[in-house]
Amino acid sequence: MSQIKATLRSIRGSISGISGKRQSIVDKVPGKYRGPTESPIRGGDEKDIEQKVLSTEQLTDALSDSDSDHTHPPVKTVEDFLQDNHDPPEIQAHYGKLPLMQSVPPSRADHEVEDPWWHLDEMTLDKAGQPVVFRGRIHVVRHMSAKMAFIVFREGITTIQGVLRAKEGEISENMVRFAEHMRPGTTVLTRGILRKAEQRVKLTSAHDVEIEITDLHLETARTVPVAFSVYEAEAATDEHKISDRVRLANRILDLRTPTSQAIFRIQAGVGRYFREFLDNKMFVEIHTPKMQGGATEGGSEVFKLNYFGRPAFLAQSPQLAKQMCISADFQRVYEIGPVFRAENSNTPRHLTEYTGLDIEMVIDKHYHEAMNTIDGALKHIFKMLYEKYRPELETVKHHFPHEDLVWHEETVRITFAEGAKMLTESGWKDDDGQPQSAQEDLSTRAERELGRLVKEKYHTDYYILDKFPRSARPFYTMPDAHDPELTNSFDFMIRGQEILSGGQRVHDFAMLKESIEKQGMDPDSLKEYMDGFAYVAPPHAGAGIGLERLTSLILELGNLRYASLFHRDPKSFPQPPKSELRFPDDSTLARNKGRLQPLENLVANYGDATNTSWMDPRFKIWRDDKTGAAVAYTPVHGRAICAGDPLCDPRQYAEVAEAFIAWLRQEKGLKPIWTLVGSPFEEVLGTQFGFRSFTCAAEQRVDLERNAHLKIDKDVERKIRHAKNEGIEVEDYSNKIPDDVKAKIDQRIKDWQSHRTGEQVHLSEITPWVDQAHRQYFVAEGKDGKIHSLVVLAQVAVNHGVQVKWALDFPEAANGTIEMTVQEALTKAATAGNKEATFGAGATNELKAGHHIGNTKAASLSKMYHSIASRFHLDNKTGFRAKFNTWNDPLYIAYPAKGLGQKGIRAIIDFFKDEAT
Repeated sequence: MSQIKATLRSIRGSISGISGKRQSIVDKVPGKYRGPTESPIRGGDEKDIEQKVLSTEQLTDALSDSDSDHTHPPVKTVEDFLQDNHDPPEIQAHYGKLPLMQSVPPSRADHEVEDPWWHLDEMTLDKAGQPVVFRGRIHVVRHMSAKMAFIVFREGITTIQGVLRAKEGEISENMVRFAEHMRPGTTVLTRGILRKAEQRVKLTSAHDVEIEITDLHLETARTVPVAFSVYEAEAATDEHKISDRVRLANRILDLRTPTSQAIFRIQAGVGRYFREFLDNKMFVEIHTPKMQGGATEGGSEVFKLNYFGRPAFLAQSPQLAKQMCISADFQRVYEIGPVFRAENSNTPRHLTEYTGLDIEMVIDKHYHEAMNTIDGALKHIFKMLYEKYRPELETVKHHFPHEDLVWHEETVRITFAEGAKMLTESGWKDDDGQPQSAQEDLSTRAERELGRLVKEKYHTDYYILDKFPRSARPFYTMPDAHDPELTNSFDFMIRGQEILSGGQRVHDFAMLKESIEKQGMDPDSLKEYMDGFAYVAPPHAGAGIGLERLTSLILELGNLRYASLFHRDPKSFPQPPKSELRFPDDSTLARNKGRLQPLENLVANYGDATNTSWMDPRFKIWRDDKTGAAVAYTPVHGRAICAGDPLCDPRQYAEVAEAFIAWLRQEKGLKPIWTLVGSPFEEVLGTQFGFRSFTCAAEQRVDLERNAHLKIDKDVERKIRHAKNEGIEVEDYSNKIPDDVKAKIDQRIKDWQSHRTGEQVHLSEITPWVDQAHRQYFVAEGKDGKIHSLVVLAQVAVNHGVQVKWALDFPEAANGTIEMTVQEALTKAATAGNKEATFGAGATNELKAGHHIGNTKAASLSKMYHSIASRFHLDNKTGFRAKFNTWNDPLYIAYPAKGLGQKGIRAIIDFFKDEAT
C-alpha cells in the first residue's frame, strides 16, 4: 500500500480543501446537544429497533386508552430549555418561543406592544438611537463567546447585524445560547435599539448601523434539513459555487437570497415600465385565452390537450388573438401573459413556459412604425431600470458580475443581409464549415458572433436586425413588396442574443389562406381567426418579447431559469416512481404495526446489487422505527462507510437519510460517506443535504427485455460451443440446492480462493448459502461430476430484475464454462419476466464530478482514483461483463463537507480492501 500512501501525500493539499467552508446538514446537527428546534432522534441498530417495535407497539395496542407515546425517547424541547435554565422570570421575559400566530392578539400581547413595526430597509443612520421592533429571518448566527453573539437578520434584499450581549440583570448567558441554536431561516420577533455600528459591517447590506438586541422571541423554527442556507448561497465564491442544479432544485431557498430578490424586483420593473410606456401611447391591455383550436405558428411544437373530447392546444403565443383584436378595431393592444412551447430543449436559453410581452398595432404607412414604438418601449425600460433599480442591479452583480447595458439614443439598425455579410467578411463559419447564408436563419452561435462584431463596430449591446428571409418566419408574416424571399420583419438583439421577433402581419384574407395551406395547416382549424380577415382587417404589425430572456440578458444571468420564478422545462414534473413490490406486505410506506420488515425482503423490494451484500457480518444495520427503512454502514477510521441506497421507497429517501444522519452523528459520533449509490439518491444527497459527490464506478446492467445477453460476439459463441462439446451441462437448482452439491461447491470455492494473487478489492464475502430464499443457483458440471462454475442470481427490486451475485469460474474449468453458465442464468431470468439484470458495481475509465465539486477538486480526486485503479486492477471484471452487452448506470460516492480528507479516503480504501490477501 506504499504507493497509495505516497499518492495521498502528494495530493494532500488539494484533497484537504475539498470540504471547503460550507457546511452540510451533518455539521448542523450538534453532537452532544440537540437544540430546541431539533426533532427527536429516530431509529437505531436493527436488533434494538426490532425489540422496541415489538414491545412498544404491541403494548400500545393492549393499552388502547393510553395517551403515552413510546415511539421516541424524551428529547429536550424549547419549553424544556426555557424551564430548566433557572433564569428569573423577568430575565426569561426577554426571550423564548411565541405561541402560534392565529390572529388572536391577546395570546401574544406580552410580546407585541403597540410600537410600530419596522422594516429593515428603514433602519438608516439618521434614525440611530431609536427603539425598533421587527420581524425577520435569521440569516446567520456568529458565536463570539459565552456572553456574546452576532445575529444577522434578513428581510428581502436587506441584511442588518444585531448584537446580543449578556448583561447583569437584563440579558443572561442562557439567552445568548438560545440565540446560537436558532437555525438559519427561522423567523423571529426582535426588539432593540438602532445604533451606529462600532465598525463598518462588511457582510451585510446595512454597513453603518446595527441593532443592540434587548428581546428575541422565536416565531417559527426551521426543523427540516436544507441543501444550503441563504447565507451560504450569498457567500459562495467561484471556487466553491453552489451549482445551478442544486439552486434550482431548492427554488424556495434560492428565491430568498438577496440576489434572487433583486432579480425579480428588476423583472417587475420591466413589466411596470413596459405598461407605462404603452399606456401613454394609448395601447389597450388585453388578456387572451391560452387554449385554442389550432397551432399558432405551425409545426409540432405545441402542447396538445383533450378538450371535452375535441383537440385543443396551449397557445404558443397570443399572436392570433392579438390580430383578431386588431380586426375588431382595438387599434393598439398589448398583453403580459404566459406562452407555451413544446420544445424538447434543455439549454440555458429555452423554457417550455415563459412570460410574453406582446404588442400589436395598426400601422398607417410602414411596419417601421411598430418597430419604432417597440424600440421606444425597450429604451424606456432600460433607462428607468438604471435610474430606479441601482441598488438591486448592484446586488445582482455580486453573483452575476456584468457591465451595464450600452445603447444609443439612435438605435443601430442593420438588415439581415448586412449582418450575414459582416459574419462572412469576418471569416465566420457554421458547424458545417459554411459561411452564413442570407436566406437561412441565424444559429445561436452566429447571433453571438454577430453581436460581438456589432459591439466592436458600433459600440452598442442593443441593435435591430431587419428584413428577415421568408424561410425564417411564420405563415402570418407579410412578404417584402420587392423581394418575395424577404419579409417585413425584424429581431431586436441584446448582448448578441435575440430578445424579440416581430414584423408586419398578412392582413389580406386570400394571401393568408394560401400561406396557411403552404405550411400544411388547415385554415378551417383556425376559423375564428380567419373570420377576422374575411371580415377585413387593417394593416398591422407587432412583436413578442420573452420577459425572462430580456431580464436574463440585461443582467447577464447566463441561465434563463434564474429569471423564471418556478421554471418549466422538459425535466419539470418528474414521473413518480413505480411501487411494484415483490413483497407488498413489507412496504416502507405503510409498515405493519408490531413488526419490522425482514431485511432480505426489503432488498428484494427496493434494493440493487450493493444492497445484497448487507447480510455480511461486517455491515451494521440501522433501522428506522417509523418506516422500517434500512441503512447499512461500517465504521472505519471515524467514518461510517454506507454502501448502497437506503432500502425504502425512493419518495422517502430524504426523510430516511435525515433520520439516519442525525442518529449517526449523535449516537455514534460518525460522519457518513455513502458509496455506490444510484443517481436518484445522489440527487437527494446533493440537492437537499449539500453533499459533494463524484462517480468512478457504474452498475453494469444487461437489457434482458431486448435479449442483449444473447447478442454475443463470435469469440464468446465459440467458447460456449467448446464447453458444450466438452460435455459441460448447467443445472438450474432454483433456490433448493442439495447438501452434497453444496459440499462440492464449498470445496471448489476454497480452491478458487487459493488461486487468487495480488491485492484484491471486494464488497461482499463469498457466502452463497446466505438468504437462499431470494437466490437462484446455476451449477455447471462435467460428465465426471466435477463442478466447473457457479452462478448465483439474487433478487433485487423489480425495476432492476436480478443481480448476478457471483459468477465463479473454478480452477481447471473447461474453457467457455463460465460464459455458458452466465448466459444460461440470464436466459432463465429473462424467461421468468425480468426485464433487466445487473452484474453489480464495476470501475469506469474516468472519474467525473457530481454535486459541489469544482474542476480543481475533481482533478485531485481523479489523480487519486487512477492510482488506486491501477494498483487494484479495478477494470478486471468490466471486460468479462462487457461480453454480455452491459451498459453503465453511474454509481456515486457522496460525502458531507469536511467528510472526506485523507482519513475519509483511507476509510474508503480500507473498506474495500480484502484483508485476506
